[in-house]
Amino acid sequence: MLLVIDVGNTNIVAGVYDEKNKLKTHWRFSTDRSKTADEFGILLCGTFGHSKIKMKDITAIIISSVVPPVLVPICHMCERYFNIVPMIVGPGTKSGIAVHYDNPREVGSDRIVNAVAALDKYGKLGKPMIVIDFGTATTFDALLPNGDYLGGAIAPGIGISSEALFNKTAKLPRIELIRPKKIICRNTVRSMQSGIMYGYVGLMEGIVVRMKKELGGDAYVVATGGLANSMASESKMINVVEPNLTLDGLRILYDKNHE
Repeated sequence: MLLVIDVGNTNIVAGVYDEKNKLKTHWRFSTDRSKTADEFGILLCGTFGHSKIKMKDITAIIISSVVPPVLVPICHMCERYFNIVPMIVGPGTKSGIAVHYDNPREVGSDRIVNAVAALDKYGKLGKPMIVIDFGTATTFDALLPNGDYLGGAIAPGIGISSEALFNKTAKLPRIELIRPKKIICRNTVRSMQSGIMYGYVGLMEGIVVRMKKELGGDAYVVATGGLANSMASESKMINVVEPNLTLDGLRILYDKNHE
């Protein structure tokens, strides 16, 4: 079985694929830069202990990371607890993606992984694609069906924007990020929810409209990340939500590179 690990700025997502490329289980942990290899190992031991999959069933591991300080202890954990040297997604990884960036090394590995999965799933449609990942930052990536990665846009994530609002205003409270029933609200909490949620929908739609225009007017929009379903329920711009897009991309990259 294949263990895939995506290290993000806020969360670490891990999943296990069987020999038929089926995702059997997945977990989400907070990204803690202070954790040691043993602490990560104990954490994974606990999660495996509550599933039908055993740690000894893992025969290979692939990792993508945008947090360099966490990558080292994660790799040491893989070697110590699984006796496996993991594959790391990086500049030398074969992806089938041609990166048209001024400096291709600047593109986050998570963006390339998402592009690989989107191309595999929807490249056959023959349309340009826009991949939106609602993470700590919200990334918008433009991809052609032949595998050309054109670049994209990066916006502050909705969590970052919300924290800035809470921290920089004296009387506005920290709120739950849920959609209010109306955009015109009559109390402070609902008004903040309205501004944050609908404001972010507007941000997303504005960027997608402009990207579609540059791509020739039509593109297939794929969304992933924690708020993808919430955004998709409020906007017709998103064609499909793929909650496990990054994990699927890691599995595809392993198949392309393990030999």
